Amino acid sequence: MPIGSGGADGASILYTVRNSVLCIFRLNLQRCFVDVDMDKTVIAPKRKMGDEITEHFDANGLVKKSKGNHVRSEGFAITDVRGDLFTCPDGTSLAHCISQDIRMGKGIATHFKAKFGGVQELTEQGKKPGDVAVLKRGQRHIYYLVTKERYWHKPTYLSLRSSLEAMKSHALQHSVTAIAMPRIGCGLDGLVWDRVREILTDVFKDTDIKISVYTI
Repeated sequence: MPIGSGGADGASILYTVRNSVLCIFRLNLQRCFVDVDMDKTVIAPKRKMGDEITEHFDANGLVKKSKGNHVRSEGFAITDVRGDLFTCPDGTSLAHCISQDIRMGKGIATHFKAKFGGVQELTEQGKKPGDVAVLKRGQRHIYYLVTKERYWHKPTYLSLRSSLEAMKSHALQHSVTAIAMPRIGCGLDGLVWDRVREILTDVFKDTDIKISVYTI
């Protein structure tokens, strides 16, 4: 007998088909509200009139969302700049590498020493290789990445990374948004810039800190 043609059998079949369609609809609807773990329901929040959702990409290529008038983060970036490091904007913090003995007797370290002083203050902080010492000068922080014990020693990529992690932690705690530096760990210290740049990127890629690398 065709479905819906009347009689008890037809009514029963029609009822079964309608229930099956309804169950399938309910199942599909439920799946729209269940997360990938299938263990809790996720209800989309109600949006108010006038709310705007904006999207942009972070350094990993992942979409981050902000709502309404929130400041839109532009993500991490490393920029190469040709010029004098000390001509960077006053609000930009500075960083370079030193030894635990705070000698600063060669290279760009001598310019940091002459411009910002603070040798006694740095010494009293008692930082060791893998740490960072910090001076506050005006609106900026001056970061001294302690990457080796004695001035005649050479840093390692591991000690440099540890110092950068320490600088990152301080920068995030103090809302630092921009840091300028030379090609740290290279030159007299002998590290390879391409590898140092990779470490810089890996350490700071999940922040919104802008890093400017100065060369003359």
